Amino acid sequence: MNWDDLRIFLAVARAQRLSRAAAALDMDATTVSRRLRKLESALARRLFEHATTGHTLTEEGQQLLDQVERMEAEALGIVGMGASGTELAGTLRVSASEGFGTQIIAPRLHAFTRRFPNIQIDLIASSGFLSPSRREVDVAVMLARPRAGALVARKLTDYALGLYATPDYLAAAPPLQQPADLLGHRMTGYVADQIYAPELRYLAEIDRRLVPQVRSTSINAQAEMIARGHACGILPCFIGDAMPELRRVLRASIDIQRSFWLVVPRDLRGLPRIDRFLTWLVEEMRPLHHVMRGTLDE
Repeated sequence: MNWDDLRIFLAVARAQRLSRAAAALDMDATTVSRRLRKLESALARRLFEHATTGHTLTEEGQQLLDQVERMEAEALGIVGMGASGTELAGTLRVSASEGFGTQIIAPRLHAFTRRFPNIQIDLIASSGFLSPSRREVDVAVMLARPRAGALVARKLTDYALGLYATPDYLAAAPPLQQPADLLGHRMTGYVADQIYAPELRYLAEIDRRLVPQVRSTSINAQAEMIARGHACGILPCFIGDAMPELRRVLRASIDIQRSFWLVVPRDLRGLPRIDRFLTWLVEEMRPLHHVMRGTLDE
């Protein structure tokens, strides 16, 4: 067996598509496919199920992936002993919610890439999470601690959400003195059947009768609609407080608390590039306590 075939197998297992794996390996897809068939023949195992959605690991393929990732961790651990920033290399795929990914991670990521220039970061910041348990990502920042899977999780930070509106909106709208008054206001929120985590169903915590008139799967789109004075709505304080055109309303009665969790597949914990990223992100969050809690002006 050619040990390099295992590197190709690992790339396909993580990318789940030949074209993506081939691009990452700097090879053509035909060669990747031929090398995979050669590996399957050598091992007398079927490693992938082929479908229009891509390459999915079989049970035997998952077993091999576990073995190969342990081999990778050992190899990188040896290389990483005493390694400087320029010696660490590889790709790191990070999944985060759209708001946290774009407002917190992205503006600070240059500090990490400057320190570790040979680590390539794929930041997946979207309305939904990729799954670390299915090996879709190396690191995930999630809204809840996973209840199952071979994962390592730790709380990254608590954060608060509040009700925001522009002064012009408030001046033109009915008085807003208590949460029940929101029934007479235009609100923005998530598309109900597209909510990807129960932690985002916070309107029911205020009043079960609340139904947003303008909905979006994007928290950034919601923030933009609120900033334009089209509606009022709930935003994470690290987004709402950063927008000077917005005011936080009903602060004493609407103070929703949530947490972000840092999640990594157990087999990947200990890889130098992943450990460096986890350490960096935890350190970056320390001075942001008041930003996340929405208590900057207290």
